[in-house]
Amino acid sequence: MAVHHHIFATTIGPCGVAWNERGVAGVQLPERDEAMTAKRLAAKAGSAGPAEPPRAIAAVIADIRRYLAGERIDFSAVPVDLDNVDPFRRKLYAALRAIDYGRTTTYGALAKALGAAEWEGARDVGEAMGRNPVPIVIPCHRVLAAGGKLGGFTAPGGIATKQKLLALEGVHFDSGAPRLPGF
Repeated sequence: MAVHHHIFATTIGPCGVAWNERGVAGVQLPERDEAMTAKRLAAKAGSAGPAEPPRAIAAVIADIRRYLAGERIDFSAVPVDLDNVDPFRRKLYAALRAIDYGRTTTYGALAKALGAAEWEGARDVGEAMGRNPVPIVIPCHRVLAAGGKLGGFTAPGGIATKQKLLALEGVHFDSGAPRLPGF
């Protein structure tokens, strides 16, 4: 099944989306430039090359642009191709997609909800987050470390990018712990 990708400008830099006939196969946050973003996305998604996106993918691109510009967007209905993902990660990513905009959970709480135990479960959740093929659509940035700390983030920019994505959703860490608007 052919995978193609498209790079597009956003308020935070060039992002990319890869797709096939089943849905979105990859999302890439900005690298240092458009060429590096395209190279990383093509390798991650196994893209056959760039292409103009079909209407459904163009709508996802428009939604990502709007999200990164600060608009509240719900990506939970976007078709995502997770056929090459192991069953644990599929279950985890489905649980992640149910975390609402502006809300967070922890690696440990997510692991417990999936039936995983102790620190090993939280570690497994963290490792799966680092391999999330479609960040933003599958909102791994909404998962925090114990005590509500930011934890890690493997996307370009690391935890600074995670903090910015959460800030777009109204979650701020200026006093150390996460704070929702109005609190």
